[in-house]
Amino acid sequence: MTVRERLVETALQLFSDKGFEGTSVQDVVSTAGVTKGAMYHYFASKDDLLQEIYARVLRVQQERLDQFAQSEAPIAERVHGAAADVVANVTENLPSMVIFFRSLHQLGDEQQAEVRRERRRYHETFRAMIAEGQRSGAFRADVDPDLVVDFYFGSVHHVPIWWKPDGPLTGEQVGERFADLLLAGLTP
Repeated sequence: MTVRERLVETALQLFSDKGFEGTSVQDVVSTAGVTKGAMYHYFASKDDLLQEIYARVLRVQQERLDQFAQSEAPIAERVHGAAADVVANVTENLPSMVIFFRSLHQLGDEQQAEVRRERRRYHETFRAMIAEGQRSGAFRADVDPDLVVDFYFGSVHHVPIWWKPDGPLTGEQVGERFADLLLAGLTP
């Protein structure tokens, strides 16, 4: 693991455990086992570390969604797969997701705007799959695709609050059940 990666991973764990405000640059560098100079070589500030965490989450999620969106599989299969995958991704990356949903207000205005643009792009990709399913007759046409996206991702965004790794369902099982519920609501 490079120094840069170690700094991001350390910040991720500390921000998740102690909160962004409760974590100092000294906490990050001490835990990562590097000097402040090494940190400032890669990141201008603690805020830049937080921005990198956001950028990484958004990049990974978009790449995964794009694979489903660009697949040749039937639309219901693609939407189910994408819906299950996003929940599994949330549970696989719980510290990142806790930070993602808890710390957006800590970013500067430009950084917040960038995160919102990338989230919108993700939601638009998902929305386009719902609309495709509606046009093809695979999904009900009487539900606004924007409402479907808001409904589904509103539920997904709460997963980090209640899901526990040692709970009765794995992240993959929760994802499958969420996706089943979504498809049940969309099926004509």
